[in-house]
Amino acid sequence: MESISRKSKYIAFLDECGDHSLNASDKGFPIFLLVMLVVERKNYVEVMIPKVNKLKLDYWSHEGVNLHNRDIRKANGPFSFLNDSGLRDKFLYDLSKIMKECKYKLFISAIDKQKHKNKYGPNAYNPYNLALKFNLERVWNFLSLENENELPIIAESRGVKEDNALEIEFLRLLQYGSEYISGLTSLKSKLSFKNKRHNIIGMQLADLCAHPCARHILKPNQKNQAFDIVLEHVYKNRDIKGWKVFPEN
Repeated sequence: MESISRKSKYIAFLDECGDHSLNASDKGFPIFLLVMLVVERKNYVEVMIPKVNKLKLDYWSHEGVNLHNRDIRKANGPFSFLNDSGLRDKFLYDLSKIMKECKYKLFISAIDKQKHKNKYGPNAYNPYNLALKFNLERVWNFLSLENENELPIIAESRGVKEDNALEIEFLRLLQYGSEYISGLTSLKSKLSFKNKRHNIIGMQLADLCAHPCARHILKPNQKNQAFDIVLEHVYKNRDIKGWKVFPEN
């Protein structure tokens, strides 16, 4: 499987926003959102990584800084210089330019946990697993149109127990498909788990996409320039869109 992954045309990166547990109660943030960012390997190596590393070297003395949405918003740690409004505006402009100009496809699924529990009760499916299924179904549509069936996926590690549980669900989907897309069984994919210290550019860009999407769902009438940029990259193919909020009503 590793040799297949190394020659794939595309690579995917997963990142989440919100707590996936149905037992966690947060009225201010009642959703779980999962982003899958898919980028052509050649473009990732030749364009995306150099652009992001240049941005880092423009603002720091090394490229080891991890672009984390929350730290940027809160001006934490290495982003404390963003408390200067002039520097903040310039940095956000440069970062937004990269997010806009880089070529990638986004597949985004959000679960409204309270509505999900109200509708399905004790049969309510794990939000992370459900969002993963929705994203994989839409990614399969994209890959089919590209005549591709290989896709290594890198997800942020959340701990051994959580990673093992997600991998079991992932392998189940590849073995049996879903109720709507039996073709998932033709997908050749490997799920790898990495954490922030690995400083993987694709994971950082997926993270930067997640929070603006969640904020748009929670406050759709609020100005959200970051979401406007993200929306341009969301996958669309006729009636199939790489955007799903569940339950729909």
